Amino acid sequence: MAKKRRILPFLLLYPISKVYGCVMAVRNAMFNHGIILKQRVFDIPVIVVGNISMGGSGKTPHTEYIVEALRHDYRIGVLSRGYKRKSRGFVLAKPDSCVDDIGDEPYQIYRKFKDKGVMMAVCENRVKGIEEMRRIDPGLNLIVLDDAFQHRYVKPTLSVVLMEYNRPAYEDRLLPYGRLREPVRALNRADVVVVTKCPQDMKPMECRIFNERLNLFAFQKLLFSRYEYQPLKPVFVEAAGRGGIIPSLSDLTTDDTILAVSGVANPRPFIRYLRHYRAKVKIKRYADHHHFSHADMDSILEKFNEMGGKRRLLITTEKDAVRFVSNPYFPQKLKEYAYYLPIKVSFSDFNEVPLGDVLKQLLRTSNTLRR
Repeated sequence: MAKKRRILPFLLLYPISKVYGCVMAVRNAMFNHGIILKQRVFDIPVIVVGNISMGGSGKTPHTEYIVEALRHDYRIGVLSRGYKRKSRGFVLAKPDSCVDDIGDEPYQIYRKFKDKGVMMAVCENRVKGIEEMRRIDPGLNLIVLDDAFQHRYVKPTLSVVLMEYNRPAYEDRLLPYGRLREPVRALNRADVVVVTKCPQDMKPMECRIFNERLNLFAFQKLLFSRYEYQPLKPVFVEAAGRGGIIPSLSDLTTDDTILAVSGVANPRPFIRYLRHYRAKVKIKRYADHHHFSHADMDSILEKFNEMGGKRRLLITTEKDAVRFVSNPYFPQKLKEYAYYLPIKVSFSDFNEVPLGDVLKQLLRTSNTLRR
């Protein structure tokens, strides 16, 4: 029976994957040779951040890392398509913007950099989006395109492609049989490949395996990054715990219970991290970019009320937190118990230099060539 369950998806989905691969090959060839599909070249640097597989590789935290690393040297505009937003066309993030206007990930980026001179906007048409951003602020001298490696209508100055440690592209298959958006050879277009979510105790041999299996060109950089979870932060600052005391995960005991709520593509690292501590962990998992309805919130409250324990906490991801803040259905009773885990991207000691320094060097080289 198990063998039959493996064969059936192969027979149904593998032929579709082959057709999909042919379509992607033709599309990429048309862009490469400028036949029908044209790439727009802008006179300022454009950094594309993306991947070749479906979701969960850490694009938003790495985009934030890039912006933070470069914002002192450049006037940056970040452009995303704003996946699952309820608006259409070009939308500039402003103080009164919400998740429905620009999408959860762009809103997360906007909240972090709105007071640091970084412009955030969304537009399905990246060419039009860049043009509009430069019209609004002619002083922009660097554009970061979030999740745009497959877009291709904009010619990137640099492409940063992410690949999850536990889901290497060379072990995957094309959609819909696998999770790849493009064949592995599409990595040839990347300037930097980052293996993300690496374990803290990653061995040099593992790095060599990635290096050998990916077989990148000499000019391409291969880096390894990991997540560092930061101390808990309240989702609702005005209701931040009784007495304003923010709990620490290390202080929790086996008598305490956590309700972990996630709506991200791959919540496993988040759940695994919470389970490192002594508190019991209950899970409510939703699809990536999930719009939490009134019924969802009622279900979360019901699950929370059912939990035992001396102390109870609701802990969510940073991306989910921005959706909770603007959600009118979030239960008032849960606000003082709701916290999120911020993520910081750091780079392994195996890298000769971190991503920020790599990009600065590549941008200096591209500026010299442009002159």
